[in-house]
Amino acid sequence: MEFNIDVLDESEKIIFALRTLYRSQGYRRYRMSKFEEYDLYSRNKDFLVSDSVITFMDLNGKLMALKPDVTLSLIKNNKDKPEEIQKLYYNENVYRVQKGSDSFKEIMQAGLECFGAVDPACISEVLMLAAKSLDLISPDFMLEISDLEILSFFLDRIPVSGDVRRELLKCVSEKNRHEILHLLRSHEVQEQYGQDLIRVLELYGGPDHVMEGLRDLCAEKGLEEEVERLTRVISVFRESAYKDRILIDFSAVSDLNYYNGIIFRGFISGVPEEVLSGGQYDRLMKKMGRKSRACGFAVYLNKLQGIMR
Repeated sequence: MEFNIDVLDESEKIIFALRTLYRSQGYRRYRMSKFEEYDLYSRNKDFLVSDSVITFMDLNGKLMALKPDVTLSLIKNNKDKPEEIQKLYYNENVYRVQKGSDSFKEIMQAGLECFGAVDPACISEVLMLAAKSLDLISPDFMLEISDLEILSFFLDRIPVSGDVRRELLKCVSEKNRHEILHLLRSHEVQEQYGQDLIRVLELYGGPDHVMEGLRDLCAEKGLEEEVERLTRVISVFRESAYKDRILIDFSAVSDLNYYNGIIFRGFISGVPEEVLSGGQYDRLMKKMGRKSRACGFAVYLNKLQGIMR
């Protein structure tokens, strides 16, 4: 019997197309239980999109949770093989409170993860698959890429407390040049640190435009190796059809306790927030007792409802 894709609704067609794409690149499907022990999420609440979790007491007395996240379960339930590369994809329902809502929702999420000996070539593959995933949803998309190793250099040299650093990160995410300088002056921080940080944030746009200015800035700071790594990772787009769909944007920040290196987020026309996000999370792996490196992304299918007919 021949399968007729036309019987699927739009969200099902997207899921089917994403699964086909990931399988074609050697990713195998990961299926997970709806439940995990609550302790897994309580120990990593900062990593979750929402810290609200639906819990219940199992018959054996363990506190369980309806899963609010896929990545944490993937790490927990797969063997640590730091010398190999494990390539997994998923489409799963998660249960969380959406932004702007006061109630739990069942949210379909698709994505992929690479664990193990993750190198620049592996990260390039993940980035290309992120771009292809967005293209399957809409050809009118943008993929924004940042490098937390480079951004962290300019942040870590600023001598401020944790609370002030969180304020500073908020200013960075908003590209609020005035507030960055005001915040540092009010804490008697040398202004040059703020000026250097602003120079990084002003390097925004296509890779060819940004990388030239970034090389000049980072050469002054001894960051040639970090710039070369970023250059290698994004070179996958140099001759691709997606070259004009890629932006470098250092205002894209994630929790530095969990993420490192390359992070990225995807946007499509008609949706006011990112529909895809991902990056490297070696620090989360280490926090969970793993030696493997990791990189992956999630596609938030619930955010596409407004454009699917």
